[in-house]
Amino acid sequence: MPHEDAECRKGSAPNIHDPPTRELSVVVPSYNEENRLPLMMDEALDYLEKRQKQDPSFTYEVIVVNDGSKDQTAKVAKEYSKKYGSDKVRVISLEKNRGKGGAVRTGVFSSRGQKILMADADGATKFADIEKVEEGLKNLRPWPNGMAISCGSRAHLEKDSIAKRSYFRTLLMYGFHFLVWFLCVKEIRDTQCGFKLLTREAALQTFSNLHIERWAFDVELLYIAQRMKIPIAEVAVNWTEIEGSKLVPFWSWLQMGRDLLFIRLRYMTGAWKLEAKKCN
Repeated sequence: MPHEDAECRKGSAPNIHDPPTRELSVVVPSYNEENRLPLMMDEALDYLEKRQKQDPSFTYEVIVVNDGSKDQTAKVAKEYSKKYGSDKVRVISLEKNRGKGGAVRTGVFSSRGQKILMADADGATKFADIEKVEEGLKNLRPWPNGMAISCGSRAHLEKDSIAKRSYFRTLLMYGFHFLVWFLCVKEIRDTQCGFKLLTREAALQTFSNLHIERWAFDVELLYIAQRMKIPIAEVAVNWTEIEGSKLVPFWSWLQMGRDLLFIRLRYMTGAWKLEAKKCN
């Protein structure tokens, strides 16, 4: 069961079904990230604090979801909560590792933002590029039923990344991209970039229907969005590969390929159904 650390908890727990009380929520899934999390948090909070000083009406929260880490991730995150205040930096800890999708969903369900940003703990995407995905979201207006998603994308960097990868890893990447296109999502070139901005209503509807909790959850998220006719933008962002990835090339791709088949077959057979959720 997820629990919000005591020093970060005030009153009743926030819920995605409630009306928003912040302009932005940033959800950071973190598993054994004691070394990489500080760089990401420093960059993100520096940007968010400067933005708030320039525009006092801008309000935000950063939700670090400690996904059953075995290292000092929770302790590192709590230091930021002490420094910036528990209203701005909240730490939610899962007793057992759920996977990235499960961690993100936990954070989303506890968010207070009108817009919700998923951001990886490694800081691979330059945080200031939130302005690019915000512009992408803005360009999708008018949002049907208040729903829209803007995805950061590394597709423009593909040629450079291929030059640095082994032939085997390049083959796995192309195989995965083909399966994503063939089975699930045809309109988005880069489904796996961890920098995605959703309106609150889009987050409620997609994450309430999400089943996959590990690496392929992004694909199901976008598959659900397409099925629900939620408009999606894909926006190029600055991205740098950071050492310490939890993705084990062969086995992770194998698991993701299996999950892609599950997504397609279970929705096709009606084993998984989409249900519209209502806000309070």
